[in-house]
Amino acid sequence: MESKNYLEDISEIKTMMSRSSRFISLSGLSGILAGIYALVGAALAYLKLNAGSYYYDAIPRSGYEKLEPSMITDLLSIALGVIVLALLTGIVLSMRKAKRSGEKIWDMTSKRLVLNFFIPLVAGGIFCLVLLQYGIVGLVASATLIFYGLACVNASKYTLGDVRYLGIANIVLGLIATQFIGYGIFFWALGFGVLHIVYGAVMHFKYDRKTV
Repeated sequence: MESKNYLEDISEIKTMMSRSSRFISLSGLSGILAGIYALVGAALAYLKLNAGSYYYDAIPRSGYEKLEPSMITDLLSIALGVIVLALLTGIVLSMRKAKRSGEKIWDMTSKRLVLNFFIPLVAGGIFCLVLLQYGIVGLVASATLIFYGLACVNASKYTLGDVRYLGIANIVLGLIATQFIGYGIFFWALGFGVLHIVYGAVMHFKYDRKTV
């Protein structure tokens, strides 16, 4: 009996230590919705590019074509809209989950999570703008996938370990996409859309239902 209580105490201590060092209020539903936003964004970008002179059936003539400023503005607007919607959804649903489980939404751990996530993400965003500046359009999609994957891996040590696998999957997908110039939108939809939906569903059934 004492041995059982001793093991339960150890388990409880480990849980408390994990909660103090990792942000565990990420919402699986927010991942699903982020994936849906990404698929809608990819569809809008596909239609926009297909309507221009850059694509034949959504396949670019070259990976080194300069886009018109208006086209770049439209694509960046779509990407920004997806990012803002995904972030707002993630914040709202994570706050709701944290409130249900009695966790703090903004503490030292969540600050470290945000910092470690945005450092590779911002660096990748700037790098992608440079690619657009020099007309290296064909590598933009793969670069976004790789840097986003690095951001997930970098931030995973401050949250649930499943985020690491999402990051690795996006890195691998981004590297594969470098060998298929012209299919960037489809890889983008697969990485940010489908993978997020799968990841969000796994997170929801693995963690979220326990807090409902």
